[in-house]
Amino acid sequence: MKKLVLIFAAIFGMAALAPLAIAESHHVGHGMNYLGNNPGKSAHQEVVDGVKATFNIQTMKDAMKDMGMEMPKGVKETHHLSVSFNDMKKGKAITEGEVLVKIQAPDKSEQTKDLSAIHGHFGADFELAKKGKYGVMCRFKLSDGKVRSSKFWYKVK
Repeated sequence: MKKLVLIFAAIFGMAALAPLAIAESHHVGHGMNYLGNNPGKSAHQEVVDGVKATFNIQTMKDAMKDMGMEMPKGVKETHHLSVSFNDMKKGKAITEGEVLVKIQAPDKSEQTKDLSAIHGHFGADFELAKKGKYGVMCRFKLSDGKVRSSKFWYKVK
């Protein structure tokens, strides 16, 4: 009887972990396509000193939906910004480094955050609640030690 209880406990334990494993499998190895982002529809793309930076911005609601999760209550951030880096010579993703983003809102208020390296890109959540043009400034120091920067405008409708 104890054996049977242990077998059922093991089966139910694995079943409880299955949704987590499935959610994780949707992110691993996607690089620029993390969270369903389409590089062809990216917010901004540019090559800086041999490194291609691809920026994607999506609403938190869409980001959570892509991960198969519901939006937690009390979250004030409205958008997820992610950036992927690719070495143009080697044709490989760059997944290590330090990335800092400052966003200036239409009312001139600013948010500055370090982006975390996760699932082949760097990302953080920002509050882009007001309609209008946002200035996005990014400074990044990747594994080669060289400091690069990129700037662009993003319009919230």
